[in-house]
Amino acid sequence: MKSVLVTRPKHQAGSFVKELKKHRLDSFVFPTIEIRPVSGWRIPDISGYAGAFFTSPNSVHYFIERLTREAPKELEKLRNIRIFAVGKTTAKDLAGHGITTEPLPKVSDAVHLMQTISVKEIRGKSFLFLRGNLSLGVIPAAIAERGGTCDSLTVYENHLPDMEATEQVKKMIGEGKISCLSFTSPSTAENYFKAAGSTAVPSGILVAAIGQTTAKALEELGVRVDIVPKYYDGPHFAEAIAKALNSK
Repeated sequence: MKSVLVTRPKHQAGSFVKELKKHRLDSFVFPTIEIRPVSGWRIPDISGYAGAFFTSPNSVHYFIERLTREAPKELEKLRNIRIFAVGKTTAKDLAGHGITTEPLPKVSDAVHLMQTISVKEIRGKSFLFLRGNLSLGVIPAAIAERGGTCDSLTVYENHLPDMEATEQVKKMIGEGKISCLSFTSPSTAENYFKAAGSTAVPSGILVAAIGQTTAKALEELGVRVDIVPKYYDGPHFAEAIAKALNSK
């Protein structure tokens, strides 16, 4: 059975592993990101913003968790401004807290999300951007270009995987036990190749990116990208990987 390296955080990998199994693909979960909350940030006055942007389930978890615990009034204010989410999972997690999001673009990444928002909706307005420490800054840059202002708040950090797990993966790849490397964000890709110590990908191993933002990050590292699904979600990603591996 062909095996896919799953690099997303362990607590987020389960659903993707199940999708791979539907296509008779084995998987090995190697979280290239250890997520940790950032301490010391001040809870903002939400009423000062026209909207807020969440780009991952982690941004939802660490921001909303603290608001729920320490500032429930700010959480209520959050429900009364425009909320933008990158990806169905992020939107679903926000909905779980009673927060309605703006319509999602067909392609779930920051670039396509910003393309759905007109200059008129941004110019002269202030927005809040909830981010991790490795955010590419696509959304704040787009807001600035359109005459708006954006406060970026880092609520979580990404850390490299431990050395023992890295060596195990290197061994598996060397023994030909991995058929595809899958990446679901720029940070999973960047952390993987930092941990590996090289951007070389052995012949015969495919590289899969869940969307164009991740694909671009890989290409900037000098890594070829073999697979990008038509729609940027887990089921379509697993399907695209299976199709590519079965055609080899």
